[in-house]
Amino acid sequence: MSYLGLGVSPGTVPVYHGSNLKALDRKVRIAEMVLRGVSLGLGVLAIVLVVTDSQVKEFFSFQKKAKFTDMKALVFLVIANGLTVGYSLIQGLRCVVSMVRGHVLFSKPLAWLIFSGDQVMAYVTVAAVAAALQSGMIGKAGQAELQWMKVCNMYGKFCNQMGEGIGSSLVVSLSMVVLSCISAFSLFRLYGSNKNKHSGW
Repeated sequence: MSYLGLGVSPGTVPVYHGSNLKALDRKVRIAEMVLRGVSLGLGVLAIVLVVTDSQVKEFFSFQKKAKFTDMKALVFLVIANGLTVGYSLIQGLRCVVSMVRGHVLFSKPLAWLIFSGDQVMAYVTVAAVAAALQSGMIGKAGQAELQWMKVCNMYGKFCNQMGEGIGSSLVVSLSMVVLSCISAFSLFRLYGSNKNKHSGW
């Protein structure tokens, strides 16, 4: 029995089934969809910026070309962004279907799968950005020397574009961290007291 959005349980305790929970669900779904889109778009941008980045310098009679494959950390960054793009595309399509249908039955196994995937991608992207930023730190005789400054002095254009690529990757990693928090919220909500009163997404 219900009246004006209030349901009466068998114990005659009024329970509110109304719009607050639905509004929260909708806001979370929209936030997730936006963040998936950001991860997808900036992930592609980061890949393009890093992979196409190169600059040739001529030293006397020979040429030296700077490219992303010169540093393993930058190759790892490209791979991490590629994985993120593919993952974000799949999850983004799930979000779109969820929004179009209004709701999707959210089972615990699916919630655990999304949570685990988001956690892995968050760790991978953060590690890739950290490695790219630290790749310029090369120890010589026990002393750490910042190599990025030397690279930027010789290859200014290369360094600027690489900085844009790493910056885009940083935003991607932050988006994945927030998404991992959202998926954690969605997962653990299923174990709460209201888990049987609404469907998830």
